[in-house]
Amino acid sequence: MACEQCRGLESYFGERQAERQLKGFHRRGPDKTTRMLIAALEAEGVRGLTLLDVGGGIGAVQLGLLKAGVTSATDVDASSGYLATARSEAERQGLADRIAYRHGDFTSLAAELAPAGVVTLDRVICCYPDMPALVGAAADKAQRILGAVYPPNTWWMRVGVRFINYIMRLRESEFRVFVHPTDEIEGVLRRHGLERATKQRTFLWEICTFTRARPVPVAD
Repeated sequence: MACEQCRGLESYFGERQAERQLKGFHRRGPDKTTRMLIAALEAEGVRGLTLLDVGGGIGAVQLGLLKAGVTSATDVDASSGYLATARSEAERQGLADRIAYRHGDFTSLAAELAPAGVVTLDRVICCYPDMPALVGAAADKAQRILGAVYPPNTWWMRVGVRFINYIMRLRESEFRVFVHPTDEIEGVLRRHGLERATKQRTFLWEICTFTRARPVPVAD
């Protein structure tokens, strides 16, 4: 990832933003699209699998899937503030001993990470400039299932993202948002052996699961 975007992610998604999101999580639970993603993955069957959560935020996906039967999770995040908040919440819920935490750019760390039965990218693809590198690396780690939430490539999303990035420039933030063509995202996943299993959509997001036609054996 470009160092500017790394700095932007670390700054924009800092401890203050994480704490605000955690307060909402305590009041209402996971966001709607995160709940939809967790439910879709549960329906595919996650019990007994491991989880690699790329850009895990405050840890909502990890906590939800651990309660659904995932045995252990790895949280990789470019934001140290979000990692600290996720760890604190997992400790509060008594699940921190089943989660490993890694700080940094997932594409740079991918070679060091073990494959997982389930890989998730919940509103992460839109934060990454090099979509093929991110999605390809995530797909290579997915032994059975990959779940992702990303914005649809619609005119209103493109206009909205241009406005958001304009505001980021005014604030002198290095963080940027991206709308990657959904057919290109799915094309990368197909080239890495995954096919779309389910697709749901809200006005702002697509919630999809992808499965491997010939699952890679999961190590005991």
